[in-house]
Amino acid sequence: MEYNTTRSRMLMPEYGRNVQKMVEYLVTIDDRAKRLRNAEAIIELMGTLNPHLKQIEDYKHKLWDHLYQMTDFKLDVDAPYPAPTPEAVFKKPERLPYPQEDIPHRHLGKNLQGVLKMALEETDPEKRQSLTQLIGYYMKLAYTNWHKEPVHDDMIKSELAVLSKGLLQYETGGYRVHFDNRFKQRNNNSNNRNFKGGNQRNNSGGSGGSYGSNNYNKNRKFKNNNKNK
Repeated sequence: MEYNTTRSRMLMPEYGRNVQKMVEYLVTIDDRAKRLRNAEAIIELMGTLNPHLKQIEDYKHKLWDHLYQMTDFKLDVDAPYPAPTPEAVFKKPERLPYPQEDIPHRHLGKNLQGVLKMALEETDPEKRQSLTQLIGYYMKLAYTNWHKEPVHDDMIKSELAVLSKGLLQYETGGYRVHFDNRFKQRNNNSNNRNFKGGNQRNNSGGSGGSYGSNNYNKNRKFKNNNKNK
């Protein structure tokens, strides 16, 4: 019996051991034209075994790259696509520069700092007040998302004054965050209608109706028996 420990290492296990054996035989073919024909047949087989790759744009290019990887980049054929290099395939992505700055108020997000800076640098009083109102509306939305409850305008006004060091004054009363109770009322009304409808059905039919029909059938049988006597 042949164990996996004695077999060659599979460079791409998703294609299976049989495809790996075909690829190993492909490298040993001396005739260049025959090697290309066998490589094209293996590419068709790889596409059949992995039909989800056909959803990718230019999936044949990806299959050829996989074939080169399965031969450890030793395949030498006139492929329709350029041969990839190990450096390009196994190149590690560059490290992302994560921001190291501290956000003073994390529940309001980082974008609020940029909007505050924009409002403080605005020289037109009308535009500056408009930006201030928008900042207050955004703070209400952020507060509602975090705490799941309404927030008073005075609280937003005082917090914005602290954030802007008293340079921005939010005008209260222009916008209020509230929960829409229409859906709750609509559910209550539908439940009441279902409850009333159920009572009416029980009174006219349902178990009560079946009880009445049973009594009617019993009385009818009793009358018929009396007539026979």
